[in-house]
Amino acid sequence: MSETELIRLKPRRIRLVCWSAAIALVVVFGLVATSLSGPTGDGYGSFQRGDQIAMIGLGIFGALGLLLFTRPQVEADARGVRVRNVISSYELPWEVVRSVRFDRSAPWASLELHDDDLLPMIALQAADKELAVEGVRALRRLHQAHQARLAERASGR
Repeated sequence: MSETELIRLKPRRIRLVCWSAAIALVVVFGLVATSLSGPTGDGYGSFQRGDQIAMIGLGIFGALGLLLFTRPQVEADARGVRVRNVISSYELPWEVVRSVRFDRSAPWASLELHDDDLLPMIALQAADKELAVEGVRALRRLHQAHQARLAERASGR
């Protein structure tokens, strides 16, 4: 493992699902918007151009909300790991990481920290099967290489 190796991991299946659902949502809201015309029923109201634009806007906002789930990513190198989840982001040196975990029943991998916290890595999802397993193995190799460097420094003193 080289000092400059960079591992970049992103989920695949959720990205495909989210992009498909976002496109479908915009299309459905667009179709609903085109059907909004004329009176609203027995009352005095009627649908206007603004109502149609609002429906399209709602579809776009919903699609953008869905696309937030395509944001997760994990980047790691010899210095540390950077985890970007749906809303939050973390940058951790390897010194604070105790282990890289991917429990059998877990939906995604996580980092176990020395302060007993568990940091989820949503980019490594069980739904991606072998891709996620290879990603966890690569992160474990980087972590073990860092542990070996620390042991060498400690024994060299």
